[in-house]
Amino acid sequence: MKQESRGKLAKLKGRVKEAAGVLTGDEKLERDGARERAAGAIQESVGKARRKVGELVTGVGKAIKR
Repeated sequence: MKQESRGKLAKLKGRVKEAAGVLTGDEKLERDGARERAAGAIQESVGKARRKVGELVTGVGKAIKR
């Protein structure tokens, strides 16, 4: 869950930087923002996948106990 949240935050920060770069004409800031947004999206996806695997393992464990 933490990784998912950090990914969302990084995505948001990247979008803000990217938009600021577009508005100011700062191509480096725009590129950095796009990279940070993409990295955040990947981190969020990995966090979601880890959470889903955890839920699956928990479900299997509960099914075995029955």
